[in-house]
Amino acid sequence: MIRVMKSETLAGELEDHLAQWSARTGITVETWALPASDVPARVSRGVLAVVREALANVERHSGASTASIAVTAGRGGLRLTVSDNGTGAVPECAGHGMRAAFAELGGTLSVHGVPGEGTTVTGTLRRW
Repeated sequence: MIRVMKSETLAGELEDHLAQWSARTGITVETWALPASDVPARVSRGVLAVVREALANVERHSGASTASIAVTAGRGGLRLTVSDNGTGAVPECAGHGMRAAFAELGGTLSVHGVPGEGTTVTGTLRRW
């Protein structure tokens, strides 16, 4: 039997990255959901790229004290949400790299900020 280490699944890689990022930045991470089943490697890479870019933006631009993450996957596809409680300022050019990563997978991604309330990045993949 081959044992899969936690960090070799999308959920495990996300948990590892979120813990390291939170420890390094001092920003609290709330994890609402992580995928119960694994996804194809290319989907995992795309999701991780989006999460990394979204969290880099939280760290650099938002002034947030908390970031919240939810990733769910199933027969109907995958849904990703990264939100923060920061300034909510979203520059016009925000999210181009994240949108491109999801578009390559056949998905869509939006970035929405509410001044003084925070920013939410939402991505959806219908199939892989």
